[in-house]
Amino acid sequence: MESERKVEVLPYSSTWPTEFQNEAGALQKIFGSELLEVHHIGSTAVVGLSAKPVIDLLLVVQSISRVDEWNEAMRDIGYEAKGENGIEGRRYFQKGSNARSHHVHVFEKGSPAITRHLLFRDFLRAHPARAMEYGELKTRLAGQYPYDIEKYIDGKSDIIRRIESDAAQWS
Repeated sequence: MESERKVEVLPYSSTWPTEFQNEAGALQKIFGSELLEVHHIGSTAVVGLSAKPVIDLLLVVQSISRVDEWNEAMRDIGYEAKGENGIEGRRYFQKGSNARSHHVHVFEKGSPAITRHLLFRDFLRAHPARAMEYGELKTRLAGQYPYDIEKYIDGKSDIIRRIESDAAQWS
């Protein structure tokens, strides 16, 4: 599906870890003691990996059922609450509407999705050649489908499955 929002993959930026830290601090203030852990995930969390310039944060909370209580506070700092957004047991928030800057993925402690996301990141950090292969594919797909996010995402699905499988065996 064509959209106004351009799929843009950029070379790694040394500012991404700082952007993560700044946002993590703001989220800690909102969620308080409900928040157990904050992780930088996705491609911007892997040094040297080309990525869409959107910081992905994974929040681990005590109870997923309480997260909706903070939707208004999240809106106040620029986020749109998207509910589960296709993944059961998750709460998802986007910041920046068409000029996305951050995605927040919230899971309850013990969710297998937490381990899956962290393993994917850690595997790519430990295997720079695989990270480079992934980054090159993303750059190529962004060039092929600059206004079609669905085709960009579909084009990555096979390599993501392979990396997830290899990461599970690696752990």
